[in-house]
Amino acid sequence: MRFGTKAIHAGVEPDPSTGAIMTPIYQTSTYVQRSPGDHKGYEYSRTHNPTRTQLQNALAALENGKHGLCFSSGMAAEDAIMKLLKPGDEVISTNDLYGGSYRLFTKIFQNYGIKFHFTNMGNVANVEKLVNENTRMIWVETPTNPLLNIIDIKAYGELCKKHNLLLVADNTFATPYLQTPLDMGADIVMHSLTKYMGGHSDVVMGAIVVKDDDLHQQLAFIQNASGATPGPQDCFLVLRGLKTLHLRMERHCQNGRQVAEYLKNHPKVNKVYWPGFTEHPNHEVAQKQMRDFGGMVSFELKGDNLDDATRVLENFKLFALAESLGGVESLCGHPASMTHASIPREERIKGGLSDTLIRLSVGVEDAEDLIADLEQAIG
Repeated sequence: MRFGTKAIHAGVEPDPSTGAIMTPIYQTSTYVQRSPGDHKGYEYSRTHNPTRTQLQNALAALENGKHGLCFSSGMAAEDAIMKLLKPGDEVISTNDLYGGSYRLFTKIFQNYGIKFHFTNMGNVANVEKLVNENTRMIWVETPTNPLLNIIDIKAYGELCKKHNLLLVADNTFATPYLQTPLDMGADIVMHSLTKYMGGHSDVVMGAIVVKDDDLHQQLAFIQNASGATPGPQDCFLVLRGLKTLHLRMERHCQNGRQVAEYLKNHPKVNKVYWPGFTEHPNHEVAQKQMRDFGGMVSFELKGDNLDDATRVLENFKLFALAESLGGVESLCGHPASMTHASIPREERIKGGLSDTLIRLSVGVEDAEDLIADLEQAIG
């Protein structure tokens, strides 16, 4: 199946009891058994739920994986992945990382004896120098949040295979519409389904997709044992969102391109971060591993004055100042004080994330209206 057909049909079957074409919301905590241990595949809804099963199957199909697992948030999915490790293990990750991931790694799992290396991942040979006998995992996020740096998934897949490491790819910004990391050598793909996959700013959820049966068993055990699972209502909402993923992402990409090109030519804008520009770092890698360049755009104003950036953020009318991204409506944010506030300032600056950087999640409105809003907000 091509992607649009997959988004609507793959992994989802009509309800066997009624023929309902939409997956029902199985709002139940437990299931009647015929005899002790003799049940219909469902015992307790922390372990399994029919609505969640359909969503997990759909996600696995979209990512060209074999197994999907859903969690109550993107951070809960990351937490489960980290629980594959033990004290003394080491992880290499990008220095341009989502602030919540950085906080989880450094404030939670570092306390349990896991060591993290944060580095620029543009050059694979330089990153390989950090690999040692304790390294167990490489964590890539591409495009990164919020500087939209591009990391070569295939190259890191080859590196991980060479050293027998796990490669985890956070595919939240791209979604499987733009790239499928498992096809490029990743072992685990994770998502904040809250963003583009759900797509309507009405649910918080995370997911993991894998191909390997043993890895799935380990993660499914953690999912059930730790219990950070989503409810059936939320699973239904994401299932509904997936059916228009291809349509929404196409429009996000179109609008993102127009907004980025407008900002690039604005006299008050110093720099625009968008992978579609030929001068964007690793643009050629983005061309190779992505089908388009997405709807996320970040920019800095000339003068690097925080008051100017604050004024622009306060002036927006269509771009709503809010956390999160990937909904049908356009959002704007100030990473230094919002999504990445947990990263120390010196680390942020070293990674290129300035105090005045503005991040845009370009929605699916008419691009002309979004550009008019930018024009009046920037002045």
